[in-house]
Amino acid sequence: MNQLSDRINNLSTSATLAMAAKARELRAEGKDIIGLSLGEPDFNTPDFIKDAAIQAINDNYNSYTPVDGYVELKQAIITKFKRDNNLDYSQAQIVVSTGAKQSLSNVASVMLNDGDEVILPCPYWVSYADIVKLNGGVPVEVKTSIDTDFKMTATQLEAAITPKTKMIWYSSPCNPSGSVYSKDELRALADVLQKHPNIFVVSDEIYEHINFIGGHFSMAEFADMKDRTVTVNGVSKAFAMTGWRIGYIGAPDWIARACNKMQGQVTSGANCIAQRAVITALEADPSKIKYMVDEFKERRQLILGLLSKIEGFICNEPEGAFYVFPDVSYYFGKTLNGTVIHNASDFAMYLLEHANVATVTGEAFGNPNCIRISYAASQEQIVEAIKRIAKAVS
Repeated sequence: MNQLSDRINNLSTSATLAMAAKARELRAEGKDIIGLSLGEPDFNTPDFIKDAAIQAINDNYNSYTPVDGYVELKQAIITKFKRDNNLDYSQAQIVVSTGAKQSLSNVASVMLNDGDEVILPCPYWVSYADIVKLNGGVPVEVKTSIDTDFKMTATQLEAAITPKTKMIWYSSPCNPSGSVYSKDELRALADVLQKHPNIFVVSDEIYEHINFIGGHFSMAEFADMKDRTVTVNGVSKAFAMTGWRIGYIGAPDWIARACNKMQGQVTSGANCIAQRAVITALEADPSKIKYMVDEFKERRQLILGLLSKIEGFICNEPEGAFYVFPDVSYYFGKTLNGTVIHNASDFAMYLLEHANVATVTGEAFGNPNCIRISYAASQEQIVEAIKRIAKAVS
């Protein structure tokens, strides 16, 4: 008899983590799997950040931390928001969490009631929909296409709004498409929201620094949207600190207080050593991590060039993050090596089994025609992976 809650039984497994686990299993069996499924930089955390962590250990930081983060870290976040995003926040408006995923979960927990609708431009990060559902909300998918660089238009937003709409969640640069919303595009969305003053925005900016066009704009920079926007960020991607698990929000103080209250009952404060290291990371000039961004840009050009030579892979040029999101619907209905490809999930599984390359189905991101390929891997691995894919689909 299944004694588990309906809540957990109805929850999807994270597709990215599931594919990574499957790849690990196959490696354990001796297969040479190239993993292009996880959104994890393949760089080491910079030495100056590691040194700060070692110093914190030697300084005997080992006690419980304040639920919403060390004051010194909150101050570093305030300085970062002002320096990089032209945003003014007070300490009461900052909450530090165990990764940006917890930041998102906190916001959903404190903002959503049963039946509240959350607009998600597709494609969206895999966990958005399930975090919303876990907290009683209803995800409302707004389909976008490669023709609009996978970005939601103001007209589409207006059409998706109902009396039950409570929030909009989006990421820019976007995981999985790499798309970046310009200031004008965000202004057009904000103009629609001016007619609907009770709708709030979650702006996920975790890939902010991995941006190849040089212009990052935050929704909260608009004076008429700041009090309705939660800006989510963290250090996992730009600083290659995925395992350190530090994320944070800048938000209206009443939302921040509620997140603090929620976190106090769930995890309490984030890891003390990681927090001390993040102070050093955020106080550093962003130029200190430019070498990683430059390398990602080179890899982007490499992988786009290689994929363009494979029939049936249609790509746009992502402006940020470290993913390509090709449309592979050309292969649907075709039979490859005796396997019938019905959808993107079949195609991703086929690539794992026949090319020994791990990718992620676009279905998990709300787009059933695409797969996500991470280029957070060495150029040698990228070349070999795409060579294997080309052979497997020829």
